[in-house]
Formats: sequence, C-alpha cells, structure tokens
Amino acid sequence: MFKQLWATKHPHAAHQEANGLSLRRTLGPWGLTALGIGAVIGGGIFVITGQAAANHAGPAIMLSFVLAAVCCAFCALAYAEFASMVPVSGSAYTYTYATFGELSAWFIGWMLVLEYGVSASAVAVSWTGYFLSFLNHFDIHLPAALVNAPLDAQLKPTGAIANIPAAILVLLLTWLCYVGISKSSAMNMAMVVLKTGLIILVIVAGWKYVDTSNWTPFIPANEGPGKYGFEGVLRGAAMVFFAYIGFEAVSVAAQESHRPQRDLPIGMLLSLVICTVLYIAMAAVMTGLVPYRLLGTAEPVVTAVAAHPQLDWLRIIVEVGALIGLASVVLVMVIGQPRIFMIMGRDGLLPPVFTKIHPKYRTPHVNTVITGIGIALLAALFPLDILGELTSMGTLIAFAAVCAGVLVLRRTQPDLPRPFRIPMAWLICSLGVLSCIGLLTAMTLHNWMLMGIWTVTGFVIYFLYGMRHSKLNAENKAKHG
Repeated sequence: MFKQLWATKHPHAAHQEANGLSLRRTLGPWGLTALGIGAVIGGGIFVITGQAAANHAGPAIMLSFVLAAVCCAFCALAYAEFASMVPVSGSAYTYTYATFGELSAWFIGWMLVLEYGVSASAVAVSWTGYFLSFLNHFDIHLPAALVNAPLDAQLKPTGAIANIPAAILVLLLTWLCYVGISKSSAMNMAMVVLKTGLIILVIVAGWKYVDTSNWTPFIPANEGPGKYGFEGVLRGAAMVFFAYIGFEAVSVAAQESHRPQRDLPIGMLLSLVICTVLYIAMAAVMTGLVPYRLLGTAEPVVTAVAAHPQLDWLRIIVEVGALIGLASVVLVMVIGQPRIFMIMGRDGLLPPVFTKIHPKYRTPHVNTVITGIGIALLAALFPLDILGELTSMGTLIAFAAVCAGVLVLRRTQPDLPRPFRIPMAWLICSLGVLSCIGLLTAMTLHNWMLMGIWTVTGFVIYFLYGMRHSKLNAENKAKHG
C-alpha cells in the first residue's frame, strides 16, 4: 500500500484514448494565449481588485498585484518547462504524478477542482452583480431572493433562495463547451478581443480624471490583522492571486494544441505579461478615481466610474465589458475542469464514465455536463467571498507542487528532452515555492478549516475508490507478481 501511494508515472506515459477517440487539435499559440487571457481577465479585474483595495491594501493594491505577478511568473516558468516536456492534458495533476507519486497527484488533482470548478462559480457570482447593474438602465429589477446566495461567508442563512442568473450563465456556457472546443475557443477569442479593448478604453478615458491625492497614503496604516499596512498588502496579494490563475488553464489544453512543446510556453507567459500590465493600470485608475474605501462593492469599476459625471457614457461600456469578460472566464474554466477529470479517469482514480469522449463533437461530454451542473449549483448557493479565497488556496498549493516538481524531475529524469528549460532553475523554483507559501500564510483560520474539510473529503474518495482502481497499481502488480 505504501509503495502504491508514492508510485510515480513516467512523464511520457501515453494516456489511453477512450474508445479509440482523441481530442481534436485545433489550438495554436494565439488561441492558447487568448485562452489564458480569457481565464485571467475577469473576476480579478472587475471585482476582487476593488474588494482587496477597500478592505486590505488600499492604493497599494497595485503593489499586491506586483507581488502576485512575481509569484505567478516563477510558477509560469515551471509550468512552461513541464508543458513543453509533458505535452498532455492534466496540468499540475499530470506533472505531480510524474514526480511525487499517486497520492500527491490525487491531492493536487483535488486542489485543481477548486481552481477550475470553484473559481468558475466565484466568477459567475461576480457576473450577477454587473448583470443587475446593467438591467438598472432599463428599469428592470429582479427579486433579491433570486439573485443572492442563500448562505453567507460564515455559511449562515441569508433568507435568499438562490443566485439564479449565475446558474443560468454557467449552464449556457456548459452547452457551448459540450459541442466542441473549436466553437468555444472561437467564442473565447472574440470575447477576449472585445473585453481587452473595453478595459483599455476604461484605462485611457479614466486616467484623465485620476486624483493622485487618493493614492496618499499609498500603504494605509495598519488597523488590525490583514487590514492595511504591509500585512494588508500581503493579504491583498493572496486575494488577487485569484485573478491570475487562468494562465495555468493553457496547459490543460495541451492535447488540443497543434505544437504543444512550442505553443504552450508562449501562451502561458504571454498571457501572464499582458494581464499583469492591464491589472496594474486598472488598479491605478480605480483607486485614483475614488477613495479606496468606497470600492468594496459588487461592481467596483462601475462605482469608480459613476463617481464622475463626465464618465457617465463609460458606465454601460464597463458593464458590457464586465459581462463579456466574466463570462469568458467561466467558459475557459468549464473547458479546463472536464479535461482534468478525464485524465484522472484514465488513470483509474475516477470511474470510467469520466473518460468518455463524444463521437461527434470529440469533447469529454459527460465530464462537461457533470462539471457544469456542479459549478451552477455552487454559484447558486455560495457567496463570492468564500469561493474566491478557497480557489486561491487550492491554486497556490498546486503551483507550489509544480515548482518543486521541476527540481525533482531534473534529478530523477535528467535526460528527458526539455524544449524549454528554466534558467537558474534551483533559484526560480525555490522562490516559486516560497512565494506560494508566503501568500498561503495570509489566509484566515476560517479558510484553513474549510480547506481541511475539502481535503479530507478528497482523501476519502481516493481511499474508497481511486486506490482500489488505480491502473498504475494494477500494472505494477502484474509486473511484479
């Protein structure tokens, strides 16, 4: 049993195709970069930025974005080396299986459910806030009970029934992912071009009305644990880390990329650079338009723009941009999660139903339906606060494992071809692990308790099903008698 828990899988071990079918290779470097931008620019720029500035970092939210970006840069380099060397779907789960063994791979795969499934729910919840603001232009007001979560951040009843708009958005995008990645990728590309243009418009138009006195003091005096001061900047970085996780979604599409060894590193690193510049510029404009304490709303960009009558014309553009931007994030996450499940199913850690590929659309259709329904339920029932921070925790743990995995594989498989090699790997990967741990220390005890419950649930599933049906375990038993 102990040997099975730590048994590793060769990085180039071919994944058996379900029913002789494989995923369709339709994505090039620009499609992958758009996939990364589509996943990154969304909840972070339209919602989390304002809340982190109002409650934790103040104008220094710009510094929080820099800290989170540096951490992500270390991790992106690690992902790029792995993705060029192991060009298959599965992302951090696949990489961990090759370096730390089956139990660790399951744990990271379970964390990726937080990164993809739960983050999509969080973004869908954010989408509802901008959707309601957009409807106000037409004097349409939906009942509060149908647009809010029935539970608050402390899991106490709120009196609401469900967040219906968020659930409907997820289900519509699930259908799009069901019928094929080429259609969903084309839709994502259109969304990315449109929302990026709108964000640049907001930055350029809003910059004229920035009052630099709103940036003073840049780092407000500490008012308690995680509230302003440098501790608040770090807490803000941990929160806005949620905004960056999308670049990793590029690696999940490895088996649908034309030339994954070349295209995946380009897609990940380019999307990260573009998004970092846009995030910092947007944070500067938002905190310059209004005092930072006013940004803790469900639609902080609208709050910042509405404070200036000269920018009234921009408000509806912001809302449309947010609706498109947030929807594209949900779309990319609904693309990513089923492919993680598919690889875990092919390894025997999940039931065979998770390996099915649609004979016509060549998509993991059963996984897509399961994922979509699960995300829709989470979005309908839980608030943004709890979903966003749990997502950041799961992602940080997965990123730390990938950074460490590069170093392990450099020792255990030094002769594997590495089309992309990290320069100064020991330094960069070590800094990646340490920066992830540093951001994790900023999380609250309440979040760690929820993470503990999530982790225990995952291990129960593994020991009751995954360990008994592991294909690697069966192969090792057959090999060694």
